[in-house]
Amino acid sequence: MSRFSESIRSHLLETFSGDTQGTPYWVKNIEDGDDVGFFGPGSASWAVHGGMPTMVAGIRALLMQTLHPGAMAGVHDWSRYKEDPLGRLAGTIQWLITVTFGDTQLAEHESSRVAKFHDRVKGTYIDAQGVERTYSAGDPELLYWVHVVFTDAFLGCHQAWGDPIPGGADQYVSEWSIAGELVGVANPPRSEKELIAALHKFNTDGVLKHDERVEETIAFLRKPPLRRSMMPFYRIMFAGAVESIPDEYRQILGLKKPWWPASWLTGVILKMLRSLLGPSSTSEDAARTRIARLEAEGKLAS
Repeated sequence: MSRFSESIRSHLLETFSGDTQGTPYWVKNIEDGDDVGFFGPGSASWAVHGGMPTMVAGIRALLMQTLHPGAMAGVHDWSRYKEDPLGRLAGTIQWLITVTFGDTQLAEHESSRVAKFHDRVKGTYIDAQGVERTYSAGDPELLYWVHVVFTDAFLGCHQAWGDPIPGGADQYVSEWSIAGELVGVANPPRSEKELIAALHKFNTDGVLKHDERVEETIAFLRKPPLRRSMMPFYRIMFAGAVESIPDEYRQILGLKKPWWPASWLTGVILKMLRSLLGPSSTSEDAARTRIARLEAEGKLAS
């Protein structure tokens, strides 16, 4: 591996895991545990969250999340995304990966940690009709919005750049509804059709809003504090994320489809990054180590 490639690989691992080797302390916990977890090998969730399109899905999800003024108020009032954007990203990734690949107890513990953090996130915001409203991160509507947006982003990006999903899109949405319930989401969508309808309803109900906070966050996401060597790749993935967003929401965001082949180039970048990072993540490897141990100990039903 060339020095340039190794530098890119190291920075990617540090960016998305908080560790230059790609194995932060919490990944090691995935090796422990007494069961397969909520999903397991061959599941739709393992396929989607272990795939490279997650890098673009994170950008798409953050762009979409800005459209709910209550969610945006929580980010503006409480998030450290400007001071420590990579730290906030690593925290989100920790929950996503732990619930996906950890055993049941670890997934429930990590979800409880996230829920406790949300307990202190409260404030007020101006809704799309100009009415001042109170919010808390534990509000059913905000929990539902964030779950729907993230599920939609990860599914949509995997459909654009990933391999076929075991069981298809419906299987992924159904599986990941479990993760939503773990953090308090009531009756999350359980099929692709329900997911699309749930997202669309926020728009038709007049909830979504474009304002200066949306503009500010988009500007930040266009040019985050990454190393200069990473920015050409990031700009392509940002454009790919924008192109992947359905027209209905891209118009509210005030973004245009790139005139150049952003989707195709994003696919090229993701294939290159996969070759740099290897065929599987350290998290998936840790989960397989746990499962192999349990099988050797005869603790898994045949």
